[in-house]
Amino acid sequence: MYKYIIKRVLLAIPTLFGAALLVFFLLRAIPGDVCEIRLAGTGLYADPAEIELCRDKLGLNDPMIVQFWDFVSGYFTWDLGDSMWTGKPITFEIGLRFKLSLQIAIMATLVAIAIAIPLGIISAVKQDTWMDYAVRAFSIAGIAIPSFWLGIIIILGLLIVTQHWFGAPWMPPIDYVSPFEDPLRNMSQLIWPAVATGYRYSAVATRMTRSALLEVLREDYVRTARSKGLMERVIINRHALKNALLPVVTIIAIEFAFLIGGLVVTEQVFNLNGLGKLFVESVGAQDFNLTQQLVMLVVLIFVITNLVVDILYAWLDPRIRYS
Repeated sequence: MYKYIIKRVLLAIPTLFGAALLVFFLLRAIPGDVCEIRLAGTGLYADPAEIELCRDKLGLNDPMIVQFWDFVSGYFTWDLGDSMWTGKPITFEIGLRFKLSLQIAIMATLVAIAIAIPLGIISAVKQDTWMDYAVRAFSIAGIAIPSFWLGIIIILGLLIVTQHWFGAPWMPPIDYVSPFEDPLRNMSQLIWPAVATGYRYSAVATRMTRSALLEVLREDYVRTARSKGLMERVIINRHALKNALLPVVTIIAIEFAFLIGGLVVTEQVFNLNGLGKLFVESVGAQDFNLTQQLVMLVVLIFVITNLVVDILYAWLDPRIRYS
């Protein structure tokens, strides 16, 4: 196992290098100039001499190979550079928002697991009954309903209910507070976006759990367990569920990695200052440095997630061996 993990870590290096090379040149192929945007944003005339001075200061007039080396070499010195728009260190810009996005991703994943696994089991065990049809309708609705639309409905519902019962509308806090500082305030801000995102997230996992479990329940070893007189609950929990969870774990892991930086619209609905919002702002401002580092962060998260999933495979299915 240790040899496999080391091998996967070493294979991740060319993957990350290829992603860095691709994002570096694709960003510079996008029309626009961060210096023109900065100078135009001040309301002043964008003098060509001022634009060139800004480009020299930001290193945009350097040869491409020099810019790429400055980008890549920062990983060896743990210096990700400064934002071209704000001038602040990129580690500071990402650090402000990473905690919020990571917490939403974790909470949404827990919500999705709490919904998907039990409902998927019920739907498979009670196949073609009213319970199965109800679960399937619930999951199809989750796939069809966008999480941001559900978020709007939740906010409107909270406003109406609190206005009716308490005489004043209630809105979640705007500023992010760590759960270690004020757990109640933190949960009141993030629980609803986690529920809205987790419901849609659970819909896919529920369908996958049902399909995988139905396939496993038709296997010979399950029929053998039933012929021995084992209770259905024991057969599901000890024999069928772990094997059925292999594709479900893959779906959950991919969605988790996506949630770190992919909740752009949901963050706008709930007024959250997360990585998704930062992504949009950096692209709109032509902030190459910040956008590059955000993309590389997402790539790194996907690489780590895939490694964790492979390790979980070996735990869920003892027949899987890595060398």
